[in-house]
Amino acid sequence: MMQQNAARANIFVLGSFVAACSAKVLTAPRAGESVAAEAFLLEAGGKGFNLAAACRRLESAVDGLFAIGDDALSALAEPALIHAGLPAGMLRRRRGPTGAGVGFISASGETWVAVHAGANMTLGAADARDSGSAIAAADMTIAQFETSDAVIAEAFALARASGRRTLLTPSPFRPIPPAILSATSILCVNRVEAAALAAQLGLPDADDVGALGAALFPHGPEALVVTLGAEGALAALPDGALLIQPAFAVTAVDTLGAGDAFAAGLAVALCEGHGWTQALRRAAACGALVASRFGVFDALPARDAVDAMTQDGSRP
Repeated sequence: MMQQNAARANIFVLGSFVAACSAKVLTAPRAGESVAAEAFLLEAGGKGFNLAAACRRLESAVDGLFAIGDDALSALAEPALIHAGLPAGMLRRRRGPTGAGVGFISASGETWVAVHAGANMTLGAADARDSGSAIAAADMTIAQFETSDAVIAEAFALARASGRRTLLTPSPFRPIPPAILSATSILCVNRVEAAALAAQLGLPDADDVGALGAALFPHGPEALVVTLGAEGALAALPDGALLIQPAFAVTAVDTLGAGDAFAAGLAVALCEGHGWTQALRRAAACGALVASRFGVFDALPARDAVDAMTQDGSRP
């Protein structure tokens, strides 16, 4: 249990900045079909930006690394970071396109997303080393897969060498290199990514989260968290414990960004000293609050909203 007046978390995010376009549709278009959108939104996004903004909204100190290109979309980045309360010094400017993504959100809240990482993939080991002091000072370093393996591997190695924890959300999924997996403290995946991870480990059944965790732990991670949307989340721990976190009852409007909010909420709660049970509950509240609104940035919950939902399932 977290002690009263515990210090706020200090999080380092290996980011991605993406100009995120989303269209609200009745159903996703089929091949060759054009559909009318009920709403359209262009906002600052990307998994890394969402993670950083979500941690900041939860009153954590946040630093990190984002790369943007030299095109028109790059102009979205600095104002977005300032608006989110994030330091503009997180940005690295590179030649080439800024990351961009397109998402469809159906009436039921289901999503289909395509992302071009663009400049985000230019971050490398040298960039991580340049931020070595900030990584060493952070309680936890978080990464996702809209950036390069090289920058993640180096940053995670620096964090672990300093006795700090790391959290990886490997989305969009690609096989996780051993150098990254061995330096990952907490692996947070959704159902689809869990299946891909099981295949990488040679397991026939991704639904057995306990078995997946047992196969994973010898490779480095100390915890496996699998998010299941409306079915909640499961966490496997090395002592054999399997924790079950039910989902909060909300009407899903747009699930884009819900997984990022969950991961941010989990990271912040653990860094603040919450035990696993309460940390999962706070993470689930973060995801539910985002899923209940259209768009991501404005839906990222403030700390008091998470407090209210975890206390009685309501909103402030």
